Amino acid sequence: MNIEVLILEIVEPIRNKKQIDALKKYLRGQNIRDYLLFVLGINSGLRISDLLKLTVADVQRQDRISVREQKTGKSKDFPISETCKKAIQEYLKATGFKEGYLFSGRKGSNPITRIQAYRILNEAAHHVGIKEAVGTHTLRKTFGYHAYQNGVDITRIQKLLNHSSPSVTLAYIGITKEELDNVYITLNL
Repeated sequence: MNIEVLILEIVEPIRNKKQIDALKKYLRGQNIRDYLLFVLGINSGLRISDLLKLTVADVQRQDRISVREQKTGKSKDFPISETCKKAIQEYLKATGFKEGYLFSGRKGSNPITRIQAYRILNEAAHHVGIKEAVGTHTLRKTFGYHAYQNGVDITRIQKLLNHSSPSVTLAYIGITKEELDNVYITLNL
């Protein structure tokens, strides 16, 4: 009996804002679609399956995005940040898209695949010198990680990511024991 084992690489959030900026700059120079994928991914917390299914109509209002999550079946409605609004406007202006999938492939009738998105992000990360494992889930984890670092309560992030508990969210966004221990070291009341 031959059993194949698929080993999935565990990806991490991009913790360093300079690396995020370097990725943005690189992707923007390569392909405006890929730049938007990255910007919208790290600012929305959407799973890649939901991100790739977005249509031009989903973002044309420029104020909110409403989706039904593929994995959970739950509705998700959230405001679009200024950074995302600018990236969307730039993308739509550059492409002239009026309808269809936001992240369409060469033929235009279908969105790019998860594998294509993985390759885009992974190649860009390696190009800018990121050594940690990067994949499509990195976008969602980066959103959660930076929300946490900016002081957003972990239970709110848990709700945004539809996790079952705060401990799941902390593990998911890669909060290390060292970072938690630092609370004890720096508090000094």
